[in-house]
Amino acid sequence: MGLNSIGKLFMPKNVIFYELFEDVAATVDQMGKLLRQLVHEPDADKRASITKQLEDLEHKNDDHTHRIFTELGRNFITPFDREDIHYLASALDDIADYIFASAKKINFYRVNPNDLGIQKMADLVEQSVVQIKIAVNGLRDMKNLRQMTEALVKVNSIENQADDVFDMSIERLFAEDNSAKELIIKREIYQVLETATDKCEDAGNVIESIIVKYA
Repeated sequence: MGLNSIGKLFMPKNVIFYELFEDVAATVDQMGKLLRQLVHEPDADKRASITKQLEDLEHKNDDHTHRIFTELGRNFITPFDREDIHYLASALDDIADYIFASAKKINFYRVNPNDLGIQKMADLVEQSVVQIKIAVNGLRDMKNLRQMTEALVKVNSIENQADDVFDMSIERLFAEDNSAKELIIKREIYQVLETATDKCEDAGNVIESIIVKYA
């Protein structure tokens, strides 16, 4: 066990939860940046390397999430409702899962992501996780509620944009001369990317609930 891990064992219990959520949000933010990098990378081997980095980060995030659940079962005193802690940890984990799933499908199907819909959706995922990180980092002291609220409003707006991009991408996909195979594969990738923004909105809704209860 590293010194950082040992130190966390002796932190006040509330601080442990904040530290863990901030770690998760930082990991998800890093994954969003890598996803955007992946869909703008023309070299298949480099895309595979980025996908491996995303896999490692997804596993790291699983460890953080497991630690949150372990602390939740171990500690009677928590910084906010146990139910909200569970919901937020699950929602953040879902974001990481869908970001990795998007990259994995692009890599597995050997799809060239030089596609306007895929790239725009990935950009929106990255933008959304940046705002989620801002909101999560604000939970520690709730001193900058305006910044947190603005971040959550942006997450909702981005999710709406993702819905529109998804619809337009599907419309364009069927309008062009694509094979049935390409239709199925690209629609699946669009769907996973759009779901990642849905999961960001889910996390934002939990944070909003926490703000209402405790700010």
